[in-house]
Amino acid sequence: MKLTFEPNLEYQQEAIGAVVGLFEGQMLEDSDYRYGMQEDGQFDFIDGVGNHLALTDEQILANLQKVQEQNEVPVSELLDGMHFSVEMETGTGKTYVYLRTIYELNSRYGFKKFVIVVPSVPIREGVLKNLQITHEHFQTLYDNIPVNYKVYDRNRISQLRGFATSDNIEILVINIDAFAKDENVINKPNDKLNGQEPIKFIQSTCPIVIVDEPQNMESEKRSAAIANLNPLCTLRYSATHRNRYNLIYSLNPVKAYDMGLVKQIEVDSVLEENSQNNAFVELTAITATKTKITAKITIDVNDKDGVKRKSVAVKVGDDLYNLSNNREIYRNGFIVEGIDASNGFVSFSNNEVLCQGQQQGGLNDEIMKFQIRRTIEEHLNKELKLNKQGIKVLSLFFIDRVANYRSYDAQGMPVEGKFAVWFEEIYNELIAKPIYQPLNKYPIEKIHNGYFSHDKKGQLKDTSGETQADDNTYNLIMKDKEMLLDVNNPLRFIFSHTALREGWDNPNVFQICTLNETKSEMKKRQEIGRGLRLAVNQDGVRIYDKNINRLTVVANEAYNDFAKALQSELKEDCGVDFGNRIKPKRDRIAVTYRKGFEADPLFLAIWEKLKTKTTYRVKYDTEELIRNAGQAIKNLPKIEKPSVYSIKNEVVITSSGIASQYKGDRISTSQSDYVIPDMLGYIQRHTELTRNTIMRIIAESGRINDLAVNPQLFMDLAIASIKRELHKMMIDGIEYRRLGDCTYEMRLFEDWETYKDEDTFEVSKRDKTIYDNFIPLDSAVENRFAQDCESSDQVKFYFKLPCWFKIPTPIGNYNPDWAVVFEDDNRIYFVAETKDTGTPTVDISKLRADEQAKIKCGAAHFRLFPDLDYQVVNCVRSLKNS
Repeated sequence: MKLTFEPNLEYQQEAIGAVVGLFEGQMLEDSDYRYGMQEDGQFDFIDGVGNHLALTDEQILANLQKVQEQNEVPVSELLDGMHFSVEMETGTGKTYVYLRTIYELNSRYGFKKFVIVVPSVPIREGVLKNLQITHEHFQTLYDNIPVNYKVYDRNRISQLRGFATSDNIEILVINIDAFAKDENVINKPNDKLNGQEPIKFIQSTCPIVIVDEPQNMESEKRSAAIANLNPLCTLRYSATHRNRYNLIYSLNPVKAYDMGLVKQIEVDSVLEENSQNNAFVELTAITATKTKITAKITIDVNDKDGVKRKSVAVKVGDDLYNLSNNREIYRNGFIVEGIDASNGFVSFSNNEVLCQGQQQGGLNDEIMKFQIRRTIEEHLNKELKLNKQGIKVLSLFFIDRVANYRSYDAQGMPVEGKFAVWFEEIYNELIAKPIYQPLNKYPIEKIHNGYFSHDKKGQLKDTSGETQADDNTYNLIMKDKEMLLDVNNPLRFIFSHTALREGWDNPNVFQICTLNETKSEMKKRQEIGRGLRLAVNQDGVRIYDKNINRLTVVANEAYNDFAKALQSELKEDCGVDFGNRIKPKRDRIAVTYRKGFEADPLFLAIWEKLKTKTTYRVKYDTEELIRNAGQAIKNLPKIEKPSVYSIKNEVVITSSGIASQYKGDRISTSQSDYVIPDMLGYIQRHTELTRNTIMRIIAESGRINDLAVNPQLFMDLAIASIKRELHKMMIDGIEYRRLGDCTYEMRLFEDWETYKDEDTFEVSKRDKTIYDNFIPLDSAVENRFAQDCESSDQVKFYFKLPCWFKIPTPIGNYNPDWAVVFEDDNRIYFVAETKDTGTPTVDISKLRADEQAKIKCGAAHFRLFPDLDYQVVNCVRSLKNS
């Protein structure tokens, strides 16, 4: 299969535009420079092409503040270096955004040299995979512009000469550890490069450096290494920034979740109960200070209400019998003999030794077996529903020891570990049930596999996730991404070491199960991050249905504990409250359709009018566009010349070292003569209008002289003005037509599961709707509307239009809210959009621009259906016969 990419997602365009806006006013012809052979210079025998920034710090700061205001993030008073941060939640297309930003920066300003710095092997492989699968997509969008991309390889060091000398877009992906140390190959003179240090070929180009997951590269040494690349600027992309230098865009977890850009998260908790028959001991932490060393352990304690599991602090010599309030099972041998902080273990007088995170006496194996069972059950249930829609279901197991999945006998032959044995036993038991027989297509050994690193003998082993030995693992799992999504590929269940964290994910992971003999130290955000991406179907098309996009985390801890830990991490990482967005699986409810609703005359009467699909074309008056766009450009603020400024500082030598003292600054307006660019061609590439139309718009504006003042700034502002007016007119002039016999199929009305919340409406009068029990709703105004529909004598039938009922528009699909059969003196068929603007009737002007535009498109669509009355209302009584 082949993944497809959506080029016009608004939030991604905003993130790209945030970076592009930083360089507003940069001249296209000023953005690259060529350096040649210098006998005495540091770039001997190199003819190179590099990036050049013509803007002053003052201009960059002004652009930065403008971008920050547009994106509603804190506005910087000062420029915090040439470092700019973009915050995007895991699963929202961060890599796509920064790769497309490369193309856009080249298209707008001519920058050509880019370095992507990554902290680890998996992220490096993820970036390389994205470069490969997006290449054709970007070539289509950017007129087949020549692009070379490569991963730095110390064994092919001469590749850096090509990076420096090429006149094309050059993208170099490099791991931070490949250049952060003086002894790295890249930092030492090399005979293949005329005795020069290879890193100088990068430095000479002043690359734009993109830092992927910068929070992993904040140490002094790593920060210095990035600065040593001599970047024009650094663009920092992460969901979990430690330092948000010059933040220019933020799509935090709450925004992403509420916008439906990531999967919903639910937790299926697997816990022990009534298992206090053995001596339970779990070592949770060891604390060492200058004067003492203590450990925190969890034991079963006699309490006034029975036996309770509690955490207690212990030191050498403490007796668990006393700490447990005299529980007999701790009487013999549970005196703390030693606490080893350096190796992380506690020893007891009965010769028992517990490592940190380890436990004894509980039902650990039983818990993990049940976790596997719950994961397989959830997986099979989702497969039954989603395979019919062409959606492959994957489950991911994190394990802490490879030997638990695959080990070796005395002869070195592979044998199944206990997890593999348990998995096959449970899977064979469940798949034999009649309900799952349609899924029983493949031999069991084909449906599960492990992705682990190998030692020199080819045997699987535990690794940290950031070693050379991990390369083959990540190569395999990344290169298999599309294969894993193919519904005809039998592999469904993936076992991996906990080292598989950032850098690998798959949109169709629907279950994540963590199987640990010791407590996992993996952060919850890392854990769920592997499965947050929205699912794709067999055509590679992203699915936005919330009822499908649900990630089930099978956890060996209480839901409240998991949710609290995740919310705490999000608060610490992003400063946002995730609220009640994580759901316990037990709160999931079935949304079912009323049996026989398909034959209800009232339903059929309105469905027959609704079900025909449409397409659209846009029509606008060129003369009106010329007038409107010309006026918009005429109203632009004054175009200023580029300026150069200097700051004078006095060097002050004191006993504490050298400091500087501000003495003043001077700003000078540039008097340079510019080569006037092909304005018409440049604007045409960005608007797709004819050169004649563009020329007439500029003439209409009366601002042609501004082209000589600051060509690039004038062209960029003119493009923004033209696009804005063109977009308005496209929406105003949109025309729909029916797609013949192409209709929505009745079979799409299928039962599904969701979560009950304060907006969910519980149906009482089933004969008035298509639902048997609940209607999942998104807001209080929708809930009120449903209540009024049920209680109103005038409303004979109503239902919420399903999420797959979509009207195409130039700015994305539109899903109207309600279908209503209304009867008073005569029968009226309404399609209603419910909005609350805080006014007696809906004030459409108070809605977001994209909402207003989609409502206009909805009105144009429904004009094709004269028997349907489309209205935007805040309550049932506002529905009126038009």
